[in-house]
Amino acid sequence: MRQFTSSDFIVRAARLLLAANVAALVGCGVQVEDETGSARESIAPGDTLRYAVLMQGNAAGHEAIWTEADGSHRFHFEFNDRGRGPDLDAAVTVDASGTPVAVEIEGVNYLKVPVEERYSLVEGHAEWSAPGETGEADVDGPALYLAMNGTPGMNALAFRALLAAPGGSLPLLPAGEARIVEAERRVFETGGGTLAATLYELHGIAFAPTYAWLGDDGRFVGTRTGWVDIVREGFEDALEEMAEIQQSRESEWLAGLAATLPERPESGFAITGATLFDPSSLTTRPGMTVVVEGDRIAAVGPDGEVDIPADARTIDAGGRTLLPGLHDMHVHLSPVDGILHIAAGVTSVRDLANNTDQLLNLRGRIEEGTAIGPRVTMAGFMDGPGPFAGPTKVLVDEEEEARDWIRKYADMGYEQIKIYSSIDPELVPAIADETHKQGLRLSGHIPAHMTAEGAVRAGFDEIQHANMLFLNFLGDTLDTRTPVRFTEVARKGAELDPAADSVQRFIDLLVERDIVVDPTVMIFEGMFTGRPGQVTPGLAAVAERLPPTVRRGLTAGGLPVPEGMEARYRASHRRMLDLVAELHRRGVRIVPGTDAMAGFALHRELELYAEAGIPPAEVLRIATLGSAEVLGRQEELGTIEVGKLADLVLVDGDPTSSLAALRRTWLVVKGGALYDPARLYEAIGVAPGLQARE
Repeated sequence: MRQFTSSDFIVRAARLLLAANVAALVGCGVQVEDETGSARESIAPGDTLRYAVLMQGNAAGHEAIWTEADGSHRFHFEFNDRGRGPDLDAAVTVDASGTPVAVEIEGVNYLKVPVEERYSLVEGHAEWSAPGETGEADVDGPALYLAMNGTPGMNALAFRALLAAPGGSLPLLPAGEARIVEAERRVFETGGGTLAATLYELHGIAFAPTYAWLGDDGRFVGTRTGWVDIVREGFEDALEEMAEIQQSRESEWLAGLAATLPERPESGFAITGATLFDPSSLTTRPGMTVVVEGDRIAAVGPDGEVDIPADARTIDAGGRTLLPGLHDMHVHLSPVDGILHIAAGVTSVRDLANNTDQLLNLRGRIEEGTAIGPRVTMAGFMDGPGPFAGPTKVLVDEEEEARDWIRKYADMGYEQIKIYSSIDPELVPAIADETHKQGLRLSGHIPAHMTAEGAVRAGFDEIQHANMLFLNFLGDTLDTRTPVRFTEVARKGAELDPAADSVQRFIDLLVERDIVVDPTVMIFEGMFTGRPGQVTPGLAAVAERLPPTVRRGLTAGGLPVPEGMEARYRASHRRMLDLVAELHRRGVRIVPGTDAMAGFALHRELELYAEAGIPPAEVLRIATLGSAEVLGRQEELGTIEVGKLADLVLVDGDPTSSLAALRRTWLVVKGGALYDPARLYEAIGVAPGLQARE
């Protein structure tokens, strides 16, 4: 679920809005379902541009755009993402050059928090205000303000301003620079008629180029992100062709990075002077040498006692800590995520929902070396139909249909099935039966009107998200397809005592059935404790390293907090950590998943386990050998041993004392290829945590 940004939270929500916002114009049909599932009329006047917003091919929302008699541009934008999603009205005035000089926005953001945003540029002086952000600046010449709560349609004006600017670039307010590049022109023939359009790349907004199609008249036609698709009404049939062209352009960019950033010594290499961490014994051994030949570890032993081939490259670790590659067990992989993961030392991931065609394509490119990224284990995603269905084309409400899709996923190489909140609880036993027949694991959200205990007894092997465990003690009457699965836990989670008999009996069941828990506590930290104007807590340590526009997106805040409940929300997150610690103490297997920003989020997820009370060395085992065991890959991954795959990360510091050392990656090895994290980060606009290696 991308990602966005993902599915359940702050960073992925921000990425979802970013993917829509930078794309440009969106529009609508006449009606759209609101968050309750009821249809309502568009508020726009008759002469209106209309575009459609699709999530995984399913209708999700709209934007309506029109011009008033005074020349101001008006926008109404909304979409429904399982009960979340913005509902915004905006007015924009442009100057003679087409650059926006006045912006007014009102409505609610993705998490339904009220927003009011203003911007003005008068005689070279710019001022802006939004929830959690105010600023002003004197500007010399044209400049673009990208609204924190802007609509996609508003950005069509920015595209046109960039096309008219010298060199196709303009400074951004409050910081950064945007640049537009023409990529390819095509003529689309669809049921809506014939339309000539040009694909443009927008640089400077995100980690990677963003794509959008504009017509010859400069108006937005559409874009295909794989997660959220945006297209002019009547030209939906053009989306597949747009996708192929965009993917080809993106593949060229990724292939260029993959050809220049990794180092593959022909005669192998040796890392000497390393402090080696062993997840099996939870110990470190200083003064160690590791020899790599091809994609495998050829030798491990004390410095001076290991034969290093004469023609092998030697890398002096200088006492730094050498770990097995890290695992993130809950991602929704995008192409640029692969670079972020590798730079952070994450060499293996488990994708728990994605666009099937694009994921298979991306994994194939990673495996053949034309894209940088981790090893990918795939989980097939399915949900039930309805107004809160997850973003997937696999919506099932009959047993045979569900079984058929499980078999299809198995045939495509998926190793797990993930189900979501709208699945009919009565289908779960059959889904579990077929999943296990195919040799796959079953995990997911707990379907609405079912408890976690009921899901375990019906055949779950794993539970995603710690809130699903808390909901087990709030009964099965809540409609947890909606955001109530977050708000009720934020309101009542502080009351749960992990030592209570009811909780201990539930943990007994988890231990008995060997149920794995993927808690994703980092996203709940942002949701329960994040406040407008403050960087989401889990990424505060790295925010200043991120591109300016990405950094601004991290200050939207978390869930709306009822008056007087802020302390309760914080206490609920603390109790979530207490439960994770108790699960670990009792022997429940935990895997570190993030469901958030690639690479950086895993470091915070692991830190939170330590804050919960799990010793850092045990946390490192969870992220290495423990995850490999859950994936059934412990014979090849998870420890630094002869014969295993050479997936390694060298960090500056001692992570067994402080997990903050994981952010200081100095060298990453995946399958015998060497990566300098500083160079990877610089390639996508991120300031490195350490200087590039000489």
